[in-house]
Order: sequence, then C-alpha cells, then structure tokens
Amino acid sequence: MTDLSTTSPSNGLLKIALPNKGALSEAAALMLREAGYRQRTDPKELVLADEENGVEFYYLRPRDIAVYVGEGTLGLGITGRDMLIDSGASAAEVKALGFGRSRFRFAAPAGGGIDQLSALAGRRIATSYPGLVGQYLQGKGIEARLIHLDGAVESAIRLGVADAIADVVETGSTLRKAGLEVFGEAICESEAIIISNGHVDLNSSAVTQLLHRLDGVLVARDYVMVDYNVAESDLAAATELTPGLSGPTISSLARQGWVAVRSLVPRKGSQRLLDDLYAVGARGILLTEVAAARL
Repeated sequence: MTDLSTTSPSNGLLKIALPNKGALSEAAALMLREAGYRQRTDPKELVLADEENGVEFYYLRPRDIAVYVGEGTLGLGITGRDMLIDSGASAAEVKALGFGRSRFRFAAPAGGGIDQLSALAGRRIATSYPGLVGQYLQGKGIEARLIHLDGAVESAIRLGVADAIADVVETGSTLRKAGLEVFGEAICESEAIIISNGHVDLNSSAVTQLLHRLDGVLVARDYVMVDYNVAESDLAAATELTPGLSGPTISSLARQGWVAVRSLVPRKGSQRLLDDLYAVGARGILLTEVAAARL
C-alpha cells in the first residue's frame, strides 16, 4: 500500500482517494473533470491538490481505497461496491456513480451436479473476491471453502483447484467457452461508488459541493432538454409525454392558441419521444445536450 505519511500536508483540504489505474480510474477522472475538478495529467503523479475547490486527490490501488477510507486516513474515496464489500473495511457507500457496472455470479461445469446455491455446501469455490463471496454465503447459511485467486478463475475447475467459481459475468461467453454455466441469483450488482467513514462531515461545504456537482454530471449524462411548440388543444397529450423532473416549462407564443414547452427528458428513448411528440401535434421540436445541472 502507498505510504501517505510522505505526502505533503493537506492544509485543511478534503482528502479523496481515486483509483490510480484501470477502467475505474479513467471514468472517475472524466466525471470529476466534468464536475469542474482538476485531475492529473501525469499518470505517475500520486497526489494532486485542487485548492480552489477545497480538495486533494490521492491516486491509489483500487483495492486499497476502502482500507484507507475505512481507517480514516482519507475522507472520501471512489471505488467499486464489490471492492468495498470484499475489503471488510469500516467505510460506507455514500453515492452510486453509474459507471463501472458489473455483476457477480456463481458458475460450475454444465451438467456437473452443481446448479443451485445449496449444492455449494462443502465445495471449493475459486474467486478473486473471497470477502464478498464469503459474506454472501454466510448470509445464506452455506459453508464452503474459498480458494483465493488473483485472476482467470475460470481455469481453476479444469486444473482441479475448485468445484465452482464466483466471478464477474458480463455476457457469459467466456464461461461457456470454458464449459461452465451460471446459476443462482447475482451475488453482487456492483458499480463505482463514493465511500466515506465516520471521520468526515458529510455536511461540510467541500463534501456537499462535490456531491451536488456529481449529481449535476449524472443528470447531464442521463437527461437531455427537449423544446417544442404545440397547440393548446394538444398540450395535455404532449406534456403527458414530457412531464419533466418537476413539471415542464410552458410559455405563450405570439402565434395565437400555441405555446412553447421545455422539459428535461431521459436520454434513453429520446429519439422515439420526438416521433411521439410529432404524432400528437408538436412542431419545431429540438433536442439539446445538458452540460451541467443543479436540481
């Protein structure tokens, strides 16, 4: 683990741990830049102070972040929900960030007799996340032997190390190629999250500013703005399609009997929405990106 004792003083800045490499690192840095925070340009840089925004970023191994935050060395961190649970650290999830999604499932040889959760009792299970899997099995009252591997757990069964595996599953194609099939419910639905501990004030100005800004980025990513003109006689049908987050904005037009409508709508399905608006009589329909938001 990185020795934080050699780093420069924080001068009252909120210390935030970020992943130093991998997909979570790139996505976290992008989100923070969109939220108006400085980010490093040199991947070898370990600490970056953003004094204007009252924060200081520490770039650490993703698996270490929950430990540093849990021990109170750092106030906040961005890591995966899976890594937080696996670490067993005294840190708690504050906010889900909507990227880095993954799903953990059990898998075993097809037709090999292990096709339900209860069949794992007394078996050997290979995984890179023994803390996460162990906690899940304990909650289900199942005792099994966990084999901790750092990667390529799908090979463990063929090599005789394990009877089943617990791993991230996307499409399942890799497991099928190895002769395995998934079974049971998802062990964990993971994504990138902000974590904290009892040593930081979540109501402080630096923390609330960060959370509000990230909320704004999430809204900008998930929503677009739609503007259109519609006859008053068709207004009810149009606004039923575009209710907005707190109601649409409706303004009078110079054209008698017509109004202008503006509303935030989900990005997903927005092209179909434009078709539906046109069908109910809306005209001059515009769809625009949202750069930032405060709701």
